[in-house]
Amino acid sequence: MKQRIILHCDVNNFFASVECALNPSIKDMPVAVTGEKSKRTGIVLAKNSIAKSFGVKTGDIIFEAKKKCPNLICVKPHHDIYESYSKRIRSIYEEYTDRVEPFGIDECWLDITDTVKFFGTPLDVANQLRERIKKEIGVTISVGISFSKLYAKLGSDMKKPDAVTIISYDNFKKMTYKLPLSSVIGIGRKMEPKLNKLNIFTLGDFANYDKYVIKKHFGVVGEEMYNKINGIGDNEIASIDEIKKLKSIGNGTTTLVDIQTEYDMQSVVMFLCDEIASRMRYHHLKGTTIHVSLRKNDLTWFGKSYTVLTPTNTAKDLYTEALKLINTMWKPGFLIRSIRISVSNITDENEQINLFEDKQNKDKLNSAIDKIRQKYGYKSISPLITNNDEVINRDALKTNNNDEET
Repeated sequence: MKQRIILHCDVNNFFASVECALNPSIKDMPVAVTGEKSKRTGIVLAKNSIAKSFGVKTGDIIFEAKKKCPNLICVKPHHDIYESYSKRIRSIYEEYTDRVEPFGIDECWLDITDTVKFFGTPLDVANQLRERIKKEIGVTISVGISFSKLYAKLGSDMKKPDAVTIISYDNFKKMTYKLPLSSVIGIGRKMEPKLNKLNIFTLGDFANYDKYVIKKHFGVVGEEMYNKINGIGDNEIASIDEIKKLKSIGNGTTTLVDIQTEYDMQSVVMFLCDEIASRMRYHHLKGTTIHVSLRKNDLTWFGKSYTVLTPTNTAKDLYTEALKLINTMWKPGFLIRSIRISVSNITDENEQINLFEDKQNKDKLNSAIDKIRQKYGYKSISPLITNNDEVINRDALKTNNNDEET
């Protein structure tokens, strides 16, 4: 089988870099994109390289970050703009290959095996992408070149910012096997201590361990990671024409104040359901299983789910079922800090037709709402009950999107 040529492109300090591109006067200063303390999202969401040099870390509380870097410039996030930049960058990637797999908003894998001949060498492609994105978008990327997704991503992490690292099949063991387990994706905080108990501390330790012992302790997940670290498989990148089907669409928010009244609960639930339904229609999907999770002010979670007979992507339907679930778990007076709602058992919106309701009129209404929002923005038309700005935290919603793909 032909060895694949895979790039991993990672935008350096994405949110902060976009803010500096929007406002060049701050590009040579320490910058952090932060939530708002008044909205209980007062942490560092992203920082530029200068802020990082002072020890500022993602997740720092704002006052902690400013202790490390008194001159730190804090800017509010602009998620719609980040999404726009991400799409522009991805469109450049798609000029080089039709096999582009996003990994979050700021990272992508590209398989250029069949197209590299049109642009030169793999290094030529990586450098062209770096220069074009720097010139056309105003941000920088780091690129890893390798034969697998794991090692391409590891390459983009090894040298930053605005750099290219090649990890070939011939040298990947020499370049990476002394690195700690935390260097690669797929080995999380729970798995690493268990590996350490087996005297596995580096990628080389993992690669040279007994595969069957790994499988015994960690099952299929451990076996897959063992194969990836040994350079086996891990090179499938779907064509952009092979649309990945979402298995769930959902979102959550930490409210500005604890929810304790029925009206506040209803307003937040409608706000979430309206946003989720809008995204479902954007993807031309409907779903039948509604799941609701509530987080109390003591930070404990509890939740329930329910499956309806007819697939839906309408806010009112989701709202009605979500409230039914909530009313079995919660009574006014009990303090709720966060709510998360998701819809699963997803199908294409054209697969199911309910003959017992006026589907056509409902779809026309939804279509009209979507068109208005596309032209004038999401806030241009919304349910009246969602105008509860004393409770609803719109910024927290943007950072808790949890769509999942199969």
